[in-house]
Amino acid sequence: MVRRARNFGEGDDDMADSGGGPGGATPSGSNLAPADVDNRRLTNGDVAAISALHARVFGPGRFVRTAYRVREGTPHVSPYCRGAFHKGRMIACVRNTVVAIGSTRPHLMLGPLAVAPDVQGQGFGKALVAETVAAARETGIGIVVLVGDMPYYGRFGFLPVPPGQILFPGPVNPARILAVETTPGALAHARGLVHAGVGPS
Repeated sequence: MVRRARNFGEGDDDMADSGGGPGGATPSGSNLAPADVDNRRLTNGDVAAISALHARVFGPGRFVRTAYRVREGTPHVSPYCRGAFHKGRMIACVRNTVVAIGSTRPHLMLGPLAVAPDVQGQGFGKALVAETVAAARETGIGIVVLVGDMPYYGRFGFLPVPPGQILFPGPVNPARILAVETTPGALAHARGLVHAGVGPS
């Protein structure tokens, strides 16, 4: 029986390498050296690898999750999607979608964040989240929003959103809606439904 790792990062249902997955070692039993891991922006050529990692980590239920609903009709890969690779193998990835919240834009929805079960707990997910927030700050994104666990995402500056301020098109625990401002003052004006189809693609 294969145990699915708990994943944090979107719609009450996604993944980060929080150390709670099945082990933190590679199949050979050794940790990966950071110098041997290449983090880079994802491209359309990575779509098959993204899909395979999501299938391994989330299983078939992934298609009913909130992030998939928000992302419907948008390109598979945005300029903010990031991946970690070891010897050509994708070991972690985060899909980030440019969104509007109510009438305000552009914002970024973070997730899903997936880390291969055999390399969880080594910081690969954390590095991708940090790179996402940095890129959002550099490019004029208002806020980065997600649904996830405060103990994991709080280290990146994410804070709970006041109940009812930001809504998702699907069942979401309001207490787990988190955001970080990447443009000062943007959170106060981000009110309403999260929806896609704005910003660069």
